[in-house]
Amino acid sequence: MNKEIFLVLLIVCGFSSGVLLRGQAPNVIIVLTDDQGYGDFSIHGNPVIQTPNIDTLGYGSVRFTDFHVAPMCTPTRSQLLTGTDAMRNGAINVSSGRSLVDPALKTIADVFKEAGYATGIFGKWHLGDNYPFRPEDRGFDEAIWFPSSHLNSVADYWDNDYFDDFYNHNGRRERFNGYCTDVFFAEAMYWMKKQISASQSFFTFLPLNAAHWPPYVPDKYRGPARTALQNSPEVRDKLSHASMNPYYGDDIMEAMVTFLAMGLNIDENVGKLMHFLEAENVLDNTIVVFFTDNGSSFGRHYYNAGMKGGKQELFEGGHRVPLFIKGPEAIIGQPGIVDDLCHVQDLFPTLVSAAGIDRLPHKMDGVDLLPRMRQEVDALNDRMLVVNFTKTPTNVSFPEEDGPHNIAVPKKDNGGVLWNHWRFLENESLYNISDDPHQDNNIAADYPEVVSAMRDHLNSWWENVAVAGNKIHRIIIGSPHENPTMLSACDWYNIFVDMQKQVRRGASKSGYWHVEVDQPGIYEFELRRWPIESGYRLNDAIPPTVVTDGVLIPGKAFSIASADLSIGSHRWASEVGPNDKSVRFVVELEAGETSILTNFYDESGNRISGAYFLYVRHRTTKYTNGDE
Repeated sequence: MNKEIFLVLLIVCGFSSGVLLRGQAPNVIIVLTDDQGYGDFSIHGNPVIQTPNIDTLGYGSVRFTDFHVAPMCTPTRSQLLTGTDAMRNGAINVSSGRSLVDPALKTIADVFKEAGYATGIFGKWHLGDNYPFRPEDRGFDEAIWFPSSHLNSVADYWDNDYFDDFYNHNGRRERFNGYCTDVFFAEAMYWMKKQISASQSFFTFLPLNAAHWPPYVPDKYRGPARTALQNSPEVRDKLSHASMNPYYGDDIMEAMVTFLAMGLNIDENVGKLMHFLEAENVLDNTIVVFFTDNGSSFGRHYYNAGMKGGKQELFEGGHRVPLFIKGPEAIIGQPGIVDDLCHVQDLFPTLVSAAGIDRLPHKMDGVDLLPRMRQEVDALNDRMLVVNFTKTPTNVSFPEEDGPHNIAVPKKDNGGVLWNHWRFLENESLYNISDDPHQDNNIAADYPEVVSAMRDHLNSWWENVAVAGNKIHRIIIGSPHENPTMLSACDWYNIFVDMQKQVRRGASKSGYWHVEVDQPGIYEFELRRWPIESGYRLNDAIPPTVVTDGVLIPGKAFSIASADLSIGSHRWASEVGPNDKSVRFVVELEAGETSILTNFYDESGNRISGAYFLYVRHRTTKYTNGDE
């Protein structure tokens, strides 16, 4: 459908006079929260906390009650951005070199940009920190974001703590004052206001890092959250018997308070966003999408809407999440409930269709939900969907330990097949969630014909994605689009070092960066244990660091005496002095694909770790000493 025909349809369908005067295609806003699940909102019966603004959005939306994502951050995001299965697009894990979306695939931002929209992202990207994987490489005009999986990840600005942090802004690091969630909403609204003033349709992606660990939040939200928890004795009793994820500390009650407080802050910001759209007179011409990126990290401990499981699990609580779509009724239909089985991959074709864009850039695994939302059909076609992801390889330390049994490697049996009320998990267990919503009874032996049909679908699906799921997507070094480049341990292939506290603890790990050298020439490689902005020497210890809402653990001293750098089949080595901040190698490289490995050694030649940070500079640009 071309834009002229679409505008005629807007008039015929009776849009408000404000829309007709501007003659614009609808704006699109996607709000994606982190680690909240279906039960973390009062609209779904949460017995502890109230989320009035999100509830109001939900009640005014087309609400989906059987909507699924991946059980982890990155695969969900990659499926949203490409409309394809994570195993097909390549971003299937939260780190370990497997969070990079195939550069050959256009993103939803690319499509909206090509259709004339302004495009902006504000928050968590988690689909690649370097060229050609960054938001600004993937269709976003305005990009305020942070690297890797969370604030205070290895790739993030050192000691970012949710308050007054440095974010990447269109290719440069820049400090933004305020709490992270407040900043992302405020910057998004500031940018959208400029587009509104210019009568420019916009596509806005607001992927939040809250309510993800670390547990930092303005303290004023803890009081209401603590009171709400104190007024829920049954929940407190359940929490007292729960085993806690060590990432969140030993005090599960206080961790729960902080998680709920982060949710209150999110709800407040959603309210501010909706008031902004109304005040700017664009609410009637804006599609607002709200959902979460995986199941709740806390739901199983207090309220999970009757489901089993949570983040990183194939049980229903790991991937069934809320989805609200609010917008002009002439486009999306009247507010109501859709109970059909749907998937995050469906959002790409649905939103593109809603914007009147009639051409998709590649074959979609998702389907257009608009006919169902507008009640033009009674139900979606009988669908089988696959939820599959790879797991965090915490027990693998060095490349020689890697192999097909590494849990970061895609496997068919990691998946769950969804079909109506059936759930077939790990190619083994069958559950009927209509009769057994908590998935307590494996009934595979009682329904062999159902198992056979769902196993056949799993086998067929795997045959189509297995090769793509194991394809290596390479960071490009030496490109004019990013020079110098900072590589971090987050992208060590099949090795997990993703958190700054792992660097502080001195994780004894090293792994390969798989890269492509953009152009031949002289390259400088600078190996560091601590990032440039920290100012620390290679062997320095760090005391505990007090930040706005907590204390970062002390950093372990190293005893590095030498280091080496391997690129392909070539190796270079150097001694290390006690006051050195880095180890540098200047080498000549040919263009093409290769792999990089670094190692630090003590005086006895024992391997300590790899360089958690590797700065790469193609020396055709002005030379600097790297310490600025």
